[in-house]
Formats: sequence, C-alpha cells, structure tokens
Amino acid sequence: MKHGKTAHEFVKEWPIPMASSEEMYVDLLKKTLSFSLWPDPPMPVGFFSRRKSGPVHKIKAGINRMMGHRNLMLAKIPDNDAAAREGGETWPGYADTMVGMKRLNNLEHCVRQVVAEGIPGDFIETGVWRGGSCILMRGILKALDVTDRKVWVADSFEGLPLPDAEAYPSDAGDVHHQYDFLAVSEDTVRRNFERYGLLDDQVVFLKGFFADTLPDAPIENVSIMRLDGDMYSSTMDALDNLYHKLSPGGFCIIDDYALPACAEAVEDFRKTHGITEPLETIDNISKFWRKAA
Repeated sequence: MKHGKTAHEFVKEWPIPMASSEEMYVDLLKKTLSFSLWPDPPMPVGFFSRRKSGPVHKIKAGINRMMGHRNLMLAKIPDNDAAAREGGETWPGYADTMVGMKRLNNLEHCVRQVVAEGIPGDFIETGVWRGGSCILMRGILKALDVTDRKVWVADSFEGLPLPDAEAYPSDAGDVHHQYDFLAVSEDTVRRNFERYGLLDDQVVFLKGFFADTLPDAPIENVSIMRLDGDMYSSTMDALDNLYHKLSPGGFCIIDDYALPACAEAVEDFRKTHGITEPLETIDNISKFWRKAA
C-alpha cells in the first residue's frame, strides 16, 4: 500500500477487472466438472480393465476384497499431467467429464454465441458418459436465465455397441464396447445433474443406441450438436439424424475426431452433403464447425 493512502483509496485504484457472478459461476462449474481444481487421487488397481471377468482382474479383485476388511486397497497413483488433463487426453477417476477444459471452454463459447445471436434450437450431446458436458450446457442456460431451450442427453447408458463390421467396415475390431468404465447408468447421470441443482424439465434423456432413438426423437431443431460416439456408426447415426435439424449459425462439435473411424464418418458425411465450412481445431482430439447461414 502506498504511504499516505487509505485502504479505500487503494482499493479504488486496484486495476483488477471483476468478473460477473454469472461468469464466476460458469467458470467454477467447468473447473468442478473437470475436477481440475484438484489432482486425481489414487485409483483402485484394475479400475480401467476391459475384460473384468479375466483372471488378472479376478486376482486383483480378490486381493482388494481381503484388504477391504482392513479398509485398505491396491491403488495406482495416476499421471496428473496438467496439459493432458486440460486437453482431455486422460481418463479421469473423479471428474464428471473427460473432455478437459479446452473443450469445455469451446462448448461455453458456442452456447453463449447461439444465445447472444438468437440462433434457434435446443442443445444435444450424443454420448454423455457421466453427463458433464450436458450439465455445463444446462448450467449456462440457467446462469443466462434462458428457459426456452432444452438439453437432450442421448446415450445407451450401457456402453458402446458391438461393431458391425459388415455394415461399417471402419468399425472392424473396435473395442470400445469392452470398456465397462464407459457404461454409466441413466440413474447415475440423473444424480449428477441433481448434485449440481440442474435436473429439471429442460433436461430430456434419450436412452438407447442412436440408431434406435434419434430417428424418431421429438426434436424440432438444434443449435448445438455435440457428438461423442467414438465409432463410425455412432457418429454417422448422429449426423444422419440431426444435422438437417441444425439451425444455420449453429455448431456441430466432434469430440472424437482424432479417432480414425470417427474422422472418416465426418469426412464422408461432409463430402456427401457438400459441407464446406472449415473444420476448426479445439485441441489435439476435437474439431468443430459452424453451419453456414
């Protein structure tokens, strides 16, 4: 503090712009959903196993059962690389989203843009995991006092489908269906919305594989479609059934563009439908484009 100045005079001169309470809420929501305020704690050994009925898993599970009587457990300290977490390149243990802050920032930008410009339509995510991105979209609508848009939460809530290599050769050998970690129940996602105080009639759940739910979903139009289906089939199902409902000026976000099968589906769809809007990079994994007006 400069000599001779009162505390009141000093504070008035302090050149720190204050964020609004709405901006602070959204920023805190993103940091909480991504668990970026804290390092990931040790995770039980075998937590990310694919085949949980395998012999190695059974041995680890047996050891943990024996140790559990003494409140002990085999655990592994995760790699808390800040850059990897920010880019959504790790599978988090405690976060409600695995997309990372860069993709959450992109999603916030898209939501604010369509609301500010009055681009009509609801928001949808296809493939929600623990619901973090959908929770963020609902939270921003709440902060902006927007009551005339819905957030559609589309997922099987049972994990990814088996690859149909005959119909979709690009999915041959896909192993995403083997990851039990990716199967999060609808009840769990609903509870996650409730924990943030954001489960209401502006949140609509679509349970089932996209090929079954999206063709007849009562969605008139969307202004944001965020696709996180990993596979060629899941990505194409979402594009085929939703893109014609995307309002001009709306955003199409591809979470898994770094996966070859997903990227191939996107490129095939864009070529077939003559989409020339540039694909913009979000991080090392994801891309998006804005539909031309």
